[in-house]
Amino acid sequence: MPRKPSREVQVSSSAKYEIEKKCYEIWGYITIVTVQSRQNQRNKESGERAFSAVNKIMRRPFVLLCLLVLIDINFGKPQQQQQQQNAPSQLDQPENLKNLVDSIFTTASPPVRSGGFAQIVTPEPIGLEPTSSPQILQTDDGNKCICVPYYLCDPTNNTIRTDGEFDGFGLIDIRFDPMSCQDVLDVCCKESQTQTEPINPKPVSEKPGRPKGCGIRNVGGIDFQITGNTNNEAGFGEFPWTVALLTVPSEQCLCGGSLIHPNVVLTGNHCVRRIRPNELKVRAGEWDTQTTKERLPYQERRITEIVGHPMYDPKTLDYDFALLVLDSPFDLADHINVVCLPPQNYVSTSPSCLASGWGKDIFGKAGKYSVIMKRVPLPIVPNGQCETALQKTRLGQYFRLKDTFICAGGEPGVDTCEGDGGAPLVCPVGLEAENRYSQSGIVAWGIGCNEDHPAVYASVAVARSWIDSQMLQRGFDPSVYTY
Repeated sequence: MPRKPSREVQVSSSAKYEIEKKCYEIWGYITIVTVQSRQNQRNKESGERAFSAVNKIMRRPFVLLCLLVLIDINFGKPQQQQQQQNAPSQLDQPENLKNLVDSIFTTASPPVRSGGFAQIVTPEPIGLEPTSSPQILQTDDGNKCICVPYYLCDPTNNTIRTDGEFDGFGLIDIRFDPMSCQDVLDVCCKESQTQTEPINPKPVSEKPGRPKGCGIRNVGGIDFQITGNTNNEAGFGEFPWTVALLTVPSEQCLCGGSLIHPNVVLTGNHCVRRIRPNELKVRAGEWDTQTTKERLPYQERRITEIVGHPMYDPKTLDYDFALLVLDSPFDLADHINVVCLPPQNYVSTSPSCLASGWGKDIFGKAGKYSVIMKRVPLPIVPNGQCETALQKTRLGQYFRLKDTFICAGGEPGVDTCEGDGGAPLVCPVGLEAENRYSQSGIVAWGIGCNEDHPAVYASVAVARSWIDSQMLQRGFDPSVYTY
């Protein structure tokens, strides 16, 4: 039985924060102008100019929205209990609120995607907690078994076991079953097969014929294969370069990114241009955000420097590239590795590209969206075809797609859709048997969700020379991500 998503209507904390931040900025400006006008009362001309500026601002609709938001923030909390008893109004719906804010605060620039693959994927069942202590169940044949993490159950059924003598733990069903173990990564194990120390299969890097270097996708994942993945869930460690950017200390998922060097992450500039390095951390090796029972744990690093592209345009998201320099390198492993980058100005035409990420606003139990990393198959769409498709949207017939972008997708129902800004779009390169991927794009913006026009990504190939120069200036070797 598949897990049922929560129907709770919520506006993400990131959306509330952005609205509140914009409102206080606007109100602060009005206050400053008003004070200046009072100070300049003796100068009639200056006073008239100041009051004219205030009146011009006050006539705009976003000021009314800000007043409503600030009143709700400061005086609306005592009424929350009463409001919860009433049916949500149209403005209470997060999608309607987002559209309203976009229509007011966005001018001619395309809307920026922030946080979320939108479609809810395998959330934890309401009212049930993952197996936190040994749970004994009865199998169909009448035998008893105990719920333990998968790596504490010997799949070989041997009395004496040696690490590395087997390749994996078989299949794990990620669908929720109330009659089985309640954690995705718990299995019901016979007492004779239960171990007290983790069992380590043969590392994928030691398998015969395993290619070396960047961009190697672990097709289907490592340790185990998953079944019940009806919503494009990726396998554990399948995309070892995909990382999450988390705010400190709230662990809110701000954006996605990709590991291009043990010390450096590539992401979208729109994600981090207003963030200080000490406000973020990078998590690599994550898979299921609501459990820590993966055999190989995730790793976290803090950020010491944010390097944005000097030609970045916040209105159009042109040159939407940023590098995050870490305080210490990640320890590369089967589930953590770097992605390849394409040569300067290389144009991929692959129909088999993949985007990956979680699309969460908060990691852990408070999260409302994907708990398991998703992979979305997307074909590259030529820029001319993409521009024509986007001209049929609200962007209009005069829209021009700049060559710092590429497009992918366009099949109804298949999209990153509110996808992790900054997350990687990778395309296959080299021999098919190698399963090597190069990052063609960074999730940037799009119009609508799951519709019949492509989404837009920052073209990594446009920035390859700039990336190389920044890496060399800091003593990092570009050959790490070169294939």
